[in-house]
Amino acid sequence: MKKQIYILFLFFGILIPLTNYAQVDFNVKPNDDLGDNEDEFQELFYEALKQKGIENYDRSIEALLKCLDINNDVPVLYFELGKNYNKLKNFGAAEDALKKAVSKEPDNEWFLDELYGFYVSQNEHDKAIKTIKQLVKYHPDYKEDLASLYVRVEKYDDALEILDELDNEFGVSISRDILRNRIYKVTGRKKDQIKNLEERVENNPDKESNYLALIFRYSENNEKEKAFETAKELLKINPNSQLVHLALYKFYLDDNDAEKAIESMKIVVKSTEIKPEAKLKVLTDFVQFVSENPQYETDLVEATAMVSDTNNSKTLIELGQYHLAKNNKAKALEYFETALQLEPNNFNVLRNVMLLYLDLQKYDDAEKMSSEAVENYPAQPLFYLIHGVALNAINQPKKAIESLEIGLDYIIDDTKMEADFYNQLSKAYTQLNNTVKAKAFTDKAKQLENSN
Repeated sequence: MKKQIYILFLFFGILIPLTNYAQVDFNVKPNDDLGDNEDEFQELFYEALKQKGIENYDRSIEALLKCLDINNDVPVLYFELGKNYNKLKNFGAAEDALKKAVSKEPDNEWFLDELYGFYVSQNEHDKAIKTIKQLVKYHPDYKEDLASLYVRVEKYDDALEILDELDNEFGVSISRDILRNRIYKVTGRKKDQIKNLEERVENNPDKESNYLALIFRYSENNEKEKAFETAKELLKINPNSQLVHLALYKFYLDDNDAEKAIESMKIVVKSTEIKPEAKLKVLTDFVQFVSENPQYETDLVEATAMVSDTNNSKTLIELGQYHLAKNNKAKALEYFETALQLEPNNFNVLRNVMLLYLDLQKYDDAEKMSSEAVENYPAQPLFYLIHGVALNAINQPKKAIESLEIGLDYIIDDTKMEADFYNQLSKAYTQLNNTVKAKAFTDKAKQLENSN
């Protein structure tokens, strides 16, 4: 609906006609009260607009009805009445008034558009279709609206016919393709969908998006050979295509062509056109591939170096997890630290970094980060435990005891963690040469461990 040009209508569709209605020849002395009526009409109409503007719809209606008493042949009065009644949810009166406006000016686009919008809001789809058919001659966008209405009333063939007409006249568009794909999905017409895309490729063989859409639909329809052939055809026509490798790498993997698969993966990873989420998916497949084919780990390292430059935290976390699974903790820490710079409030990454600091004996780093973490997450017992471990490691047992005792209060139904706390408290008291308390906490830890 074309509301954006209503302001023009307000001036050119309302004020000018009213000026015509209000014209008075001041050289002729009125022989009745016509002159007063013209002035009163104009004042009432502007009052109606003013009251509507401040959302006093009842008063606006009162003024408009008085205008009608003076002159009931002005179409815009019914138009404004319809809008006011609609605001007051007096839908019957709104429809009657808008229909009256249209009946007086059947070719007024704005009256028709308002009536059409009213029917849509009331889910009166058949009436909306009837009205919008009068509007399609004004603007092609109305045709697209008509196609959407046909979909709502399940007249899918009529909708597709209109979409075909619009595509032939103006070329394809994203919004129409979304509607077209909805129809294909609801009706299960996968063959028609693919046929449409095949025709697009044939009619416009240089357009990359046509190939990509066809590749996707072939793959979705389990026609992998056709999808693969279409991808290779696109590569012949456009050797510089980067997006096609999102499909090619997978086809090459399935075809056991490792060298070409890796080449495609690398193109995807360093592409400036491909979204980070898609790169992450490819990289995940790459990681899985290398875990089964370790001879290609050098290629993975090269690819991950490219990805690191993208500053995508999800990718970096995935790489960290990969190296952690390979027990390469130093490399995993590098990726997690970089990811943490991008997402400083990512709880899981923060935890991984601090645990790796402990594993790699970077106790000063662990102490500093865990000290900040217990301030930011005061109810997380794990961070108090890490802080206590780090403080014990750098020979600050009193501070370790303080942190561990606070953290104990936050443990809920986790005997394993509770035992870890007691073991660390034992270490702290051992450093303080308090063997009695050290043994007491060791015994508590063993009791919990044995209960498991």
